[in-house]
Amino acid sequence: MRAWMILGAALAAAPLDGAMAQDADAGQRVFNQCRACHTINQGGRNGVGPNLHGVWGRKAASVEGFRYSNPMRERAAAGLTWDEETLRSYITDPKAVVPGGSMAYPGLRNAQQLNDLLAYLQRASTAQ
Repeated sequence: MRAWMILGAALAAAPLDGAMAQDADAGQRVFNQCRACHTINQGGRNGVGPNLHGVWGRKAASVEGFRYSNPMRERAAAGLTWDEETLRSYITDPKAVVPGGSMAYPGLRNAQQLNDLLAYLQRASTAQ
């Protein structure tokens, strides 16, 4: 009984942030698919898509100098902010989150790659 109580306490204290428990280095390799349109380095240029440095916790459609689609600007005006939940949904199925948006990517369906990518995005988008 004592062992179960200790295990339960340990699980309760464990971090719930799924992206942090994953492999950010593997996520960097997954991000290679994104590099055709996005950069993530601080001060990096916008491409077909906006620079993603600082995306974690950022209000959608807020990168200066990037021309967002009307649907993305509308979602931003409605309060869309990029966090683990919204990024997970958007990367999995961009058209479901922003119908009519301009992101051509069909979505990432592999759960492990998605978790790793989110860990990388969080780490890289906050790096100095």
